[in-house]
Amino acid sequence: MNLDDLQQIQQLDATDMLGHIDGLPEQFETAWEHAQTQLLPTYLPNIRQVIISGMGGSAIGGDLLAAVAGLTSPIPILIIRGYDLPAWVQGEHTLVIASSFSGNTEETLAAYDVAKSRGAHLLALTTGGKLAAKTKQDRQTLWSFSTTIDQPRAAIGWSFGLLLGLASRAGWMPNVGPQVAEAVANLKTYREKYGVNIPAMTNPAKRQAGQYIGRVPVFIGAGIFEPVARRWKGQLNENSKSFAVHDPIPEMNHNAVVGVNFPQEVLSKLSVMFIASPQYDHPRNHLRHDLTLNLLLQNGIMIDRFTPAGNSPIAQMMHAIQFGDYLSFYTAIAYGADPAVIAPIMELKQALADHQ
Repeated sequence: MNLDDLQQIQQLDATDMLGHIDGLPEQFETAWEHAQTQLLPTYLPNIRQVIISGMGGSAIGGDLLAAVAGLTSPIPILIIRGYDLPAWVQGEHTLVIASSFSGNTEETLAAYDVAKSRGAHLLALTTGGKLAAKTKQDRQTLWSFSTTIDQPRAAIGWSFGLLLGLASRAGWMPNVGPQVAEAVANLKTYREKYGVNIPAMTNPAKRQAGQYIGRVPVFIGAGIFEPVARRWKGQLNENSKSFAVHDPIPEMNHNAVVGVNFPQEVLSKLSVMFIASPQYDHPRNHLRHDLTLNLLLQNGIMIDRFTPAGNSPIAQMMHAIQFGDYLSFYTAIAYGADPAVIAPIMELKQALADHQ
């Protein structure tokens, strides 16, 4: 499909996923500001470990927070996707943050109940649903927000922005307000470069999407960009209905780099993207990016590199998130797919509901 045909794009994107992607700068800024107004629990100075429970689009904000907060945080922040929690998640020095956009994610609700039974403190991030009701009933801390967005993955600005606000106010990381402000300004600048009105000839996101048709994207990131690679993979899955993979450096240098021989009919369809930052990658990881890229290229695998813009970790992470979102949208359009529809997920949820 012609990625410059605005009428056809509008017909495919009937529920305006593009509008949510375009709105990321304002969404992220609003979430950060909203976090400054929310109740801060008095027990936070005594917390020694933080667990963020979530799934899919509601978990990725936690991944981003854990990555960037890990640069300075005196306490561990861990993301758990699933129904249960490790045995060590217990007691008054533990905070479990339950993140569920809808408030009805069954895995997160189950993890909430486990945390409650073990005497951990709880804080919920949600728009409502059963999670909000549970939190109110249990007199735990509720950070609720309202939005016209109807897809968790489109609310990445909310999930990351709220968590950043909490972490900054709790003292788990220094005040990142200036980084957030830079990120917002950066997002607004690059929106003008990736937007739908920018023709494919000069639009990097459209050009990259064109290269993914008939190929399997593989996204590689290190350090704070590992969760960004995971986000890109998820966005290609959900928005583009496309199979995609993510792998971290340096771990992939201990296994995946050997798997470049078979099956050739699959390897010839791979397109590997390295998300690499000279400023914020570990120097050895940055070298690994270069060496791995060349190794794959020598084995006939298509490769590319994305270098995030910005003068701070959060600005670069958010710029990369933004590019990946536009990339997934244009890949969906190129395939003739509605970027909003996630029929298999809805069918699976219904099947699970039928087996209560």
